[in-house]
Amino acid sequence: MEIIPRNIHLVINEKLFVKDPETSNLGKSILEHSIVLIDEIGFEAFTFKKLGEKIGSNESSVYRYFENKHKLMLYLSSWYWSWVEYRMIFAINNVPDSIDRLHRGIRIVTSEVKDDDRTVYINESVLNRIIIAEFTKTFLTKEVDEENKEGFFKVYKNVIRLLAQLIFEVNPKYPYVKSLASSIVEGALHQHYLKAHLKSITDFGENNKDVSEFYIQCINKILL
Repeated sequence: MEIIPRNIHLVINEKLFVKDPETSNLGKSILEHSIVLIDEIGFEAFTFKKLGEKIGSNESSVYRYFENKHKLMLYLSSWYWSWVEYRMIFAINNVPDSIDRLHRGIRIVTSEVKDDDRTVYINESVLNRIIIAEFTKTFLTKEVDEENKEGFFKVYKNVIRLLAQLIFEVNPKYPYVKSLASSIVEGALHQHYLKAHLKSITDFGENNKDVSEFYIQCINKILL
């Protein structure tokens, strides 16, 4: 794990919540237990009523923080990608070699995630499983264009832009830096999903092969 400062505070788009959940114990409990519950039963079966029962509160108390479960999922996704961006920036800081910077960035966005004890009410390893299984549902909607204008996917796009910049620094002549960056981020989520559920169509089943090394090998072949 990277040695980065404690007491991480990530700034999330204020339009995603009614009341900032990080400002109260109840709000933090909503975040903590919504992650656990979505991981247990899936986003489709998840409801605020079930969440209220899990935290020992009523359904209306959850609505004081989030308008609906879609906004909650967007909040959790934004939190996750903000955390990834934070770690990427720290990992490449003061690293002069461009290919080393790129490899570090790729490892951050493609590696399996361990829980970060600096955020006691967010279990990042469980949240990572949710992102792998559920993240595309946040933007594969009819409302995606309007929500994009509202900035709901800004941090996710920041991660891809940062990775694209690292690719550009290695090979400024490569014409598809953004497409390559987004393919790495989305592809890694897909490979981890296959690894967990459809092992027969991936090389990352019950073995020691590393998703990060796969993408590092791919990008070395493409850029160098």
